[in-house]
Amino acid sequence: MAGNGGETTWCFSQVKGTLEDDVTEADLISCVEFNHDGELLATGDKGGRVVIFQRDPASKQCVPKKGEYNVYSTFQSHEPEFDYLKSLEIEEKINKIRWLKRKNQAHFLLSTNDKTIKLWKVSERDKRVTGYNTREEGGRPREPARITQLRVPTVRPAELMVEASPRRIFANAHTYHINSISLNSDQETYLSADDLRINLWHLEITDQSFNIVDIKPANMEELTEVITAAEFHPTECNLFVYSSSKGTIRLCDMRAAALCDRHAKLFEEPEDPHARSFFSEIISSISDVKLSNSGRYMMSRDYLGLKVWDLRMETKPVETYPVHEYLRSKLCSLYENDCIFDKFECCWSGDDQRLMTGSYNGFFRVFERGGAATTTTRRSELTLEASRECAARPRQPLRARRVAASAKRKKDEISVDCLDFNKKILHTAWHPHESIIAVAATNNLFIFQDKF
Repeated sequence: MAGNGGETTWCFSQVKGTLEDDVTEADLISCVEFNHDGELLATGDKGGRVVIFQRDPASKQCVPKKGEYNVYSTFQSHEPEFDYLKSLEIEEKINKIRWLKRKNQAHFLLSTNDKTIKLWKVSERDKRVTGYNTREEGGRPREPARITQLRVPTVRPAELMVEASPRRIFANAHTYHINSISLNSDQETYLSADDLRINLWHLEITDQSFNIVDIKPANMEELTEVITAAEFHPTECNLFVYSSSKGTIRLCDMRAAALCDRHAKLFEEPEDPHARSFFSEIISSISDVKLSNSGRYMMSRDYLGLKVWDLRMETKPVETYPVHEYLRSKLCSLYENDCIFDKFECCWSGDDQRLMTGSYNGFFRVFERGGAATTTTRRSELTLEASRECAARPRQPLRARRVAASAKRKKDEISVDCLDFNKKILHTAWHPHESIIAVAATNNLFIFQDKF
């Protein structure tokens, strides 16, 4: 990997979705998620659709391997609804998708909008049964008088069909908008979180959930923070974390009490009083929290940067990575156009050695861990771009981009005043075993891979 300003070993692999300018709101991608072996990649959009891509078998056989995916299945997961009791429209937008670990030939995933979570079964059918006794080949019932002999139905090959069917619908448990769902390591339970509560579900029970966190005050005027994200520990089924708009992360142990209002650990970085401003509380709000695959570390994303925490040390993060520090001088205008409230996600590489998150202007950041984060070397961070230009250069090394914070800029730098704040990279995902990344840019899904 190269530092900012030169070519990198990251290459463009594919782009999914039309590159046309007339994009409808319903086409905007709202979540991206690889399954546990990386063979499938799912996206959800604001129109309530889920599109599943499957790894191209040929792309795994060539040397070096290619990260190429083909459309596998598309289905409508959620429809727009209306809550007549509250006179409230419920959007069909897919907020999160989470895959279950595969146990048989079928695949299962959870998808959620603001209010309703659904468990989907995605299965293949490449055979058909012929020779029925009681009905014709077209499916019409046969007249009893025409049934003169008994036949043994036969199974014959047929054109492959991928079917997505809803197996469970988990509804009516959240007053506020669902922002997170997370599967437990036991693969039997999962949590769902909204602004003020976290519920625990069993995958087999749709009409009952257990409230495990409730931060709603008796008087809503006393409300000081909301829950922004929640996730189960990858190996310890009794532990989960949730982040808040005040920049804190709480680790809870379900063995301690049925209601986990009292946390086991509180992760919070002390604020520098000299750096405090009107925007301090807004930019310190954590938009995403992700535990590492090993379960030892935790990554949090606030508006301006990434922090890595050791679960054994609550007082301060062990690593800090500025994502777009050059925007600090632009906070006033970002507040006026509401960009300061954008919720960027973050993700770990499969080996926990690299981190990725998004920015503006189609930019996303890849950080390589190692050494003190405060003394970042040229090898340890990259700014890359998901754009039509890189789509025109397949398998060519991407050029690292650089943003000039001041008026003076070098030849290859982009002025901070020229950034397009409508091109937001909010949703990213990393293949669980390989250096393949998926980046959602408006209605397009870009797939990149590291040559090495």
